[in-house]
Amino acid sequence: MARGMSLAEQLRGGILGALIGDALGVPYEFHAAQDLPPADQLELAPPRGFARAHPGVPPGTWSDDGAQLLALLDSLLAHDRLDLDDLGARLLRWLDAGDYAVDGRVFDVGNQTRRALQRLARGTPAAQAGPSDVRDNGNGALMRVLPLALWHTGSDAALVGDARRQGLPTHGHPQSALCCAVYVLWARRTLEGHAQAFEAAAAAMQALVADDPAERAELRLVLAPRPVRGSGYVVDTLHAARWACEAANVEGVLRRAIALGDDTDTTACVAGGIAGIRHGEAGIPARWRQGLRGQAIVDPLLERLVRHRAPAP
Repeated sequence: MARGMSLAEQLRGGILGALIGDALGVPYEFHAAQDLPPADQLELAPPRGFARAHPGVPPGTWSDDGAQLLALLDSLLAHDRLDLDDLGARLLRWLDAGDYAVDGRVFDVGNQTRRALQRLARGTPAAQAGPSDVRDNGNGALMRVLPLALWHTGSDAALVGDARRQGLPTHGHPQSALCCAVYVLWARRTLEGHAQAFEAAAAAMQALVADDPAERAELRLVLAPRPVRGSGYVVDTLHAARWACEAANVEGVLRRAIALGDDTDTTACVAGGIAGIRHGEAGIPARWRQGLRGQAIVDPLLERLVRHRAPAP
């Protein structure tokens, strides 16, 4: 646990940091970095005259990232384990009925996720619905995996196993699974207060796959240094979030993530989860916490998560 901060503050900070990062990034999605406003003007409501993405969506609204993240959190809390069939059913209810979406409105769905959920709806088991070609490595499983790190109390190996499995309903390739695994270890090490949390997570993951040559090779690809980009490729997203998290506070992290352009909501969601754990709920700017819509959806889930991990004495 980070020094001077309660576990409850970190848990709430992680979820809210991810949701606010998502919501903050929504208006800027699909824009190249050079077409964005200056970083100090990146707010829930963009500057006047900016041609924002999803113009009919009110500022402060999370997208598919936040909705799927909350679906996973709710499933974990309801079943006290990772239940892929239940998660798949909740993802379908999100897509078809707007569960976990602010105002019940689904306005942003990744192409790979839509295809996978269509397969799921036709009867493909959740564990087999996600495409597994090397080209099917979007960041849709990574963007929702954070709740596992906050809910889980088992070993690193058990956490990693669940993180890899949770992506299967939509993303079946090992690169996606390994990015999810590294990310939950990164979040866990951040919860534990490690100064070099990403490096500690990478070392732990390398130890876990040490006996599997194919896994070692895939992990080397995932962890290899690469140009920082805000693309939708899962490996790019992991590295972009790591780079953004070099900023000194939550505001700096989220603005740095969005300033990369392109998949701004997901980059900021993934980075925001880590920043929220590190700095706690109070470390998120009050104007962004107050501007986040959908409080009636998220507040009960936060209360349940805190009771699960940090019950009152």
